Amino acid sequence: MTVTSPRGRTEMIKPDGSPVRVLVVDDEASLAELMSMTLRYEGWDVRSAGDGAGALRSAREFRPDAVVLDVKLPDMDGIAVLGRLRAELPQVPVLFLMAGDAVEDRIAGLTAGGDDYVTKPFGLEEVVARLRGLIRRSGTAAVRSESALAVGDLTLDEDSHEVSRGGESIHLTATEFELLRFLMRNPRRVLSKAQILDRVWSYDFGGQANVVELYISYLRRKIDAGRSPMIHTRRGAGYLIKPGE
Repeated sequence: MTVTSPRGRTEMIKPDGSPVRVLVVDDEASLAELMSMTLRYEGWDVRSAGDGAGALRSAREFRPDAVVLDVKLPDMDGIAVLGRLRAELPQVPVLFLMAGDAVEDRIAGLTAGGDDYVTKPFGLEEVVARLRGLIRRSGTAAVRSESALAVGDLTLDEDSHEVSRGGESIHLTATEFELLRFLMRNPRRVLSKAQILDRVWSYDFGGQANVVELYISYLRRKIDAGRSPMIHTRRGAGYLIKPGE
């Protein structure tokens, strides 16, 4: 599905409310980190690897929804990595990173089953756009109204400010709505009290953590009362929202 992110962008998340998972594989550590930061900015869950062996280990553990894969890796080429990836994850879309003058690599990559490619040097926006297209076509992310957020059976419309769970309307105050919106824009992510204060109340952490605890308790009474809990506390870390069991 697609929702509007807090940065004013359109964010893609999966129908169960969990973030799209992307594996970035490139032996240039600075480039891999830059791409990872850009994809996290999209609201996606990102891991990176610097060689083929690391990519295969990460893929087994992480089960990515898409892979960004450099053709030239220090231990094996990307074509070989693709073949082994597809043996375990046959449907995962793969975006190759290729040298601009390597026509034979582009042909080999697409022939081997790569779904798309970008040539170096490339713009990060192009990588994001191509990944979004691959993910959408793979069926990982379903299309939904851009003003709506959904986590499990909980929905929030950012335009109308309507909130419902399991089809039952829930009335929230303005502050409760902003807190829930921030949680729902970051499903399954632990958000610290300092992050919540900064985003919802717009002031720094400074002994005001009790106001977060108070409003979390208000939300729980309205969102979770008599239902499977969706708002969870991670002691010493913060709060997160995820679909009820």
